[in-house]
Amino acid sequence: MSDSVEEICRALNLRVTGPRRVIMQVLAEATDHPDTVELHRRVTQIDPSVALATVYRTVKLLEDKKIIERHTFGDGRARYESADHAHHDHLIDVETGDIIEFHSDEIERLQEEIARKHGYKIVSHKLEIFVAPLDKQPKSTSRKARKTS
Repeated sequence: MSDSVEEICRALNLRVTGPRRVIMQVLAEATDHPDTVELHRRVTQIDPSVALATVYRTVKLLEDKKIIERHTFGDGRARYESADHAHHDHLIDVETGDIIEFHSDEIERLQEEIARKHGYKIVSHKLEIFVAPLDKQPKSTSRKARKTS
């Protein structure tokens, strides 16, 4: 979230409250894709008075206003990330739950080509690839997002 919390809220005619400020700060600083419970845990480390219900309502509002994006990554939990990032896709390690962010010009080109062949243009897309390690070496269980090219 490159703009300040106040600027985003003003542009969308949203009140700037203390809890919203903290929730957006935590989301802006996240290097992973936290779910609402994890987001609440992080928020209460800054402001213990913020209720879980406030986090749920704020996340819903931010999602509705397209400030954050919702992902499920196949585990049924809604996870969130800022919507103002450069386009990327996700690899999801089915053994550890690690999420690796990547961008591929070749994949983007192929998707455009496929859409055109069928008489369409892409207006939006998300690519999530579920993967298992080729080797059986123990992997990290950090669940942090890694970015690759």
